[in-house]
Amino acid sequence: MLTTQRKKLILARLARDGQVVAKDLAAEWDTSEDTIRRDLRELAQAGRLQRVHGGALPASAAVGDLAVRAQLSTGEKAELGRHGAALIKPGQVVILDGGTTALQVARHLDPDLRATLVTHSPNVAVQAAQQPHVEIIVLGGRLFRHSMVNVGAAVIEAAARLRADLYLMGVTGVHPQAGLSTGDAEEAAVKHALHQRAAETVVLASSEKLLAASPFVVAPLAALSALVVPAATPEKTLRALRQGGAPVRRAGTG
Repeated sequence: MLTTQRKKLILARLARDGQVVAKDLAAEWDTSEDTIRRDLRELAQAGRLQRVHGGALPASAAVGDLAVRAQLSTGEKAELGRHGAALIKPGQVVILDGGTTALQVARHLDPDLRATLVTHSPNVAVQAAQQPHVEIIVLGGRLFRHSMVNVGAAVIEAAARLRADLYLMGVTGVHPQAGLSTGDAEEAAVKHALHQRAAETVVLASSEKLLAASPFVVAPLAALSALVVPAATPEKTLRALRQGGAPVRRAGTG
């Protein structure tokens, strides 16, 4: 079998099964595990999959910069933003992550809401500042331009002084085995630190992030208070996420 044929079959198996195991493919296609591992390595370098021990998982499509991600699943993100904004109650201290879905949360805040919003995203802070009664705290650090969020030790140290009611976390991968993940190590460290400082953590995940993985793990799915997904998410996807420990709910439901 030619290399190009194997790679196409590998990607087709990932789309169908959600994972591939190198030794199983090698046995089925009567080739060596080294050959399959090389194929997986080259596909990973091209951004087509995420390698894991013994095989691979689907790569998240949500790994581009903020401008690229702004073009993905725009309707779903507005839907998720409305749901996330409705979770914020008067008087709460809420951590709002960076990213395009977080911007939608900020856009859909109730104009009468009186709460404290903590964010490490300058973009989210500016958007939320349009709400007259929301107190905004910005965690400073090195600006990671790819995602337009502040990262580094200063953010993590500031997070240690927080005691938040709710954290609306953004990730690029939500997978039953790989958990919650993102594409940058410093971003993952900040997200983990913020998660540790909130009584509840909720992820609002558009469809391109579901059953996909990125290189740096933030937390397992079971660590969430809720995983909110688009209303049109297939039942098969919901079952897989629940089997991985995620407390899943569709946007627009309680």
